[in-house]
Amino acid sequence: MTPAQFVEQLGRVRVSAILRANDQRKASEAMSAALRGGFEIIEFTLTIPGVYELISEFSQREGVIVGAGTVLDVDQARLAVEAGARFLVSPVVDEAVIAAAGALGVAAMPGTHTPTEMFRAHRAGAQLCKLFPAPAGGPSWLRSVLGPLPFLKVVPTNGIDLENMDQWFAAGAWAGGFVASLFGPDVDAGNWDAIEARARAIVARAQDEGNKPQPT
Repeated sequence: MTPAQFVEQLGRVRVSAILRANDQRKASEAMSAALRGGFEIIEFTLTIPGVYELISEFSQREGVIVGAGTVLDVDQARLAVEAGARFLVSPVVDEAVIAAAGALGVAAMPGTHTPTEMFRAHRAGAQLCKLFPAPAGGPSWLRSVLGPLPFLKVVPTNGIDLENMDQWFAAGAWAGGFVASLFGPDVDAGNWDAIEARARAIVARAQDEGNKPQPT
């Protein structure tokens, strides 16, 4: 899968599942629940114990695209891609990590919070901009940014949930990354059914939104 193909696929399904956890087994169970709920694109943050094993395991599942999150240096980028990651996400803009993603043949999604950071990431070769953390203006802020910068593909990963995702998409978000609003405390509690149920609701809403015109 090329970076362009990944971007197209993310724009089609419109949602990704992003997991932080302190236990490898619980991380595997929680993400499996998200997959049962219909997610196709998933992200494991590199702070999870045994994360490269998780990336390797899940990247071998049919129809699943796995990415690595909290990628902070080139070595982490290389290890993640060697394990099977097809996209790399960072909380900040780091040109070295963006360049590494390009050299490794995967998509880059650096963390951005201002129009300047977004344009800087775009200029550095990032195909996507992670919006993190959520700005106070939420969807209306994003709509204002995309007015003069319509070529940006922005993916909010904080402040987006089942109730407001349609507002983010209407404002021009390329997709949304679901973290706490999908997993929350149910990971530690081992409540996999609750995670699966939320996943089904999010994916169903995304499919409804997918029938509406996508920003270009």
